[in-house]
Amino acid sequence: MSTETKTPSSNFLTELSDSIRTTFEEKRSLMSFDEYFEAFQAEPQLHSRSIAQYVRDMFDYFGEDVVDIGVRKQRRFRLFDMDFLGGKNRLVGHEEAQNEIYRILNNFIRERRITRLVLLHGPNGSAKSSLINCIVRGLEHYSRLDEGPLYRFNWVFPTDKLIRTAIGFGNEGEKASREPRLESYAHLDELQLDAKLLEELRDNPLLLIPPKQRQEHLLKIFGKESREIKAKGGKADFTLSDYIFEGDLSHKSRLIYNALLTSYRGDFREVLKHVQVERFYISKSYRQSAVTVEPQLRVDAGSRQVTADRSLQALPIALQNQTLFEPMGDLVDGNRGITEFNDLLKRHPDLNKYLIGTVEKGTVPVEHAILAIDSFLIGSANENFLEAFKGQPEYASFKGRLDLVRMPYILNYVTEQRIYDQMLEATELPIHVAPRTTYVASLWSVLTRLMPPDAKLYPELVRDVMTSLSPLEKAELYTHGKVPDGLTGEQAREMRALVEDIHAEYQSSLEYEGLYGMSPRETKSLIFRAVQRTEYACLSPQSVFEELRELVKDASIHPFLRIKSDGQYHSPAEFIDVVKQKYLDLVDGDVRSSMGLVEEASYERYFSRYVSMVSHQMKGERILNPVTGKTEEVSESFMHEMEKKLGINTDNVRFRDEVISAVAAFRIDNPEADLKYSEIFPELFIAIEQSYFNERKTVVKRIERNLLLFLHDGRDALAKDDLTQVETTLSNMETAFGYCKECAKDTIIYLLRERYSESEQASH
Repeated sequence: MSTETKTPSSNFLTELSDSIRTTFEEKRSLMSFDEYFEAFQAEPQLHSRSIAQYVRDMFDYFGEDVVDIGVRKQRRFRLFDMDFLGGKNRLVGHEEAQNEIYRILNNFIRERRITRLVLLHGPNGSAKSSLINCIVRGLEHYSRLDEGPLYRFNWVFPTDKLIRTAIGFGNEGEKASREPRLESYAHLDELQLDAKLLEELRDNPLLLIPPKQRQEHLLKIFGKESREIKAKGGKADFTLSDYIFEGDLSHKSRLIYNALLTSYRGDFREVLKHVQVERFYISKSYRQSAVTVEPQLRVDAGSRQVTADRSLQALPIALQNQTLFEPMGDLVDGNRGITEFNDLLKRHPDLNKYLIGTVEKGTVPVEHAILAIDSFLIGSANENFLEAFKGQPEYASFKGRLDLVRMPYILNYVTEQRIYDQMLEATELPIHVAPRTTYVASLWSVLTRLMPPDAKLYPELVRDVMTSLSPLEKAELYTHGKVPDGLTGEQAREMRALVEDIHAEYQSSLEYEGLYGMSPRETKSLIFRAVQRTEYACLSPQSVFEELRELVKDASIHPFLRIKSDGQYHSPAEFIDVVKQKYLDLVDGDVRSSMGLVEEASYERYFSRYVSMVSHQMKGERILNPVTGKTEEVSESFMHEMEKKLGINTDNVRFRDEVISAVAAFRIDNPEADLKYSEIFPELFIAIEQSYFNERKTVVKRIERNLLLFLHDGRDALAKDDLTQVETTLSNMETAFGYCKECAKDTIIYLLRERYSESEQASH
């Protein structure tokens, strides 16, 4: 075999090496200062952003959507969907907090520097850390893109063989003058360098340009308006930050710069030869411009003397005589990026006092210098710690340096359900998950967080409605915008108009809605405990109900269980039965729909015909008969038949007006959406379905009885026709709703036992 023949492994390594080298060069990972300045001139805004501008641009890069959060439409930033990481650890909900942070970033841009620490506060488990994690991961990803380059600089000093000048590398200046001179030492191999000093703060290379000349050049590029403080509100345009416009080199770099400038007799170009510009990437793992400060008892910044090792002894004589200190600590590691203060208020207040000056001036004093910081400072705090802190004397000083962003528990149970669906999707469970499992967990959790409305705050027209508004009705209002049943058309319109006011009722209160109740973290634990239950073949709503009953027995574990009930509110034990009845309604519908006696589309056509007739009657118009193709009078008997099925025995004129008003309101709010009456009138469709099944009661009861026989005694217990009907029902439950054979069996038995056992006995 030829010695030149490459093995598959060597081919792979060669190709990998070529690929990495190409990527390194394409990303311009190392440059001389001249090369960097050319890049700056080509895209000045890209290279002169403050961290506030950088983070805001990162939000914009990922884009935004408008989502329906129940009470209203809201902007959601795609950053928090984490699609760039396959959706892992995405943030569910909390659009209000996302928008508040975006607004704060715009204010920082207008003010030309970060002037406050953003503090997320809320109850335990309200996703404060998850929100910050999304921002950190987004910055890590963005810094690796062409849209998000970040550059720092190092000081490099070549070996004695490459340079001999009067700055202490030798006394052969005459000989050196006859040799070719390098334009920059930035691209020298490490073996050709005697020393390399890092700039620990990762300062922007533009700070190497003297302040006066830098300011003149920046104003020439961007114009004077780039330094004007603009009015707040809306998205901020590009503004030259104080860090870029007025900032100066760190203490260590200033000493090096001055020593070199002196040695080179004021030759700025010679000084820049020692500058190596390096692209860096934000990384939490490597503590590079992304740092989490835990509530430990130590200072977050400091300095230490540079060790006089061999490489530093090779520095120019002018620098060997200098005492150089390198900054260190969390704030240093987080500079030019994001610094997170986890559970900020758990630390002793004295350890946070330096933050007053840091956020006010953008500096932090250490033993031998004052460090200029350009970092997005964000922290989290438990609500109890924040309230305690507000009572301390130090809070008066901190108040103006904090931007408080509230993070309550979610009050929309469909949004809450996505948290648990996402969790189960990411977990390889050993058992099947039955339909409606996360639904019952999320609905119960949201019910524990709701607070009774103060009826006196609302118009007289709906005051009685607000007085009797149940937690379940309020949850439906927040989640689907659905008003309680039995309202007049005028009351329904007023309630829909007041949804945002109801949602905002407690927002200005210390005891705000979403402060108390079951946390998502606790609900996740409850679901995993339900997995361990052996009574059921699958993870099911039934096993969740069992865990909920165990949970409410011990009020000492969870504080919300100790809250005194207020009418129907703050009653966790009673909410279990409320949720169970809602679940049984849904399961009943699943089973009946699976029987195949009638398709849902039939109900839709049936009700659509009713609405059309009511509309034509109100306009005094005839209606087109689709069979004959001729117009005819609306059928009063058909409308009365429908209203009878819906239980409307009196005042059908008002009911018809309410139906048309609801359809009109839906069309105004959703001009592009398909008109699906089952979504506009879900309760009415349940009534239609119930009426139909009451009419077919004998058939339905026979199928239900046969299902029970089949599940207990097997195929031999049924005649052929009955067996076919039962197998069709079970098959439809599997294909249409996601039941497996085991959880279908458990669900049907549970339904018949909980809802029909008494009626069965009574009928006998």
